[in-house]
Amino acid sequence: MLAITIVLATLVLLMVLQLPNLWYDPIVPTVFEITKIRDTNKNGVLDYDSYMVVKNSGKIPYDNRNLYAKTYRNGVPLPCDIPTMNGNDFLPTHHDGIQTLGGFGSHDFLWYPEATISINYAKGTFHPGDIVQFEVYDKATSQIISRDTWPHTDGIQERCMKMYLNH
Repeated sequence: MLAITIVLATLVLLMVLQLPNLWYDPIVPTVFEITKIRDTNKNGVLDYDSYMVVKNSGKIPYDNRNLYAKTYRNGVPLPCDIPTMNGNDFLPTHHDGIQTLGGFGSHDFLWYPEATISINYAKGTFHPGDIVQFEVYDKATSQIISRDTWPHTDGIQERCMKMYLNH
């Protein structure tokens, strides 16, 4: 009887404190997929151009005014400020590391499925061999909506690497 009381008290305590489940690893979907990263100029000459194209590979349109993004290079967050994915609201300056943001996904207010957004980072942001991660968040909730990593790997390798890193 004492053991049952202790177990029940522990369960109630955990529910009251709402402790996060330490063993839960949420898998973030790839709704916005990196389709290209270019580090050469239009003539194919390596100049570290740092140009990325991201496509809405999901099934629904998203209000691009309510999205913001973070970029990581080799696991380190870049100091690039992308406070909106709307091309009309985005104001590039020489301080934020983004030269331009454009494409059909950034026009109007909706980023439709299959539409792309191009992001021209400051030269030298990406180098051949870099692992680039792009995350998109909802402004209202600050919840991550999408995560993609370039270069792409097949699902088995990625899952094995995540399992290895988590243990």
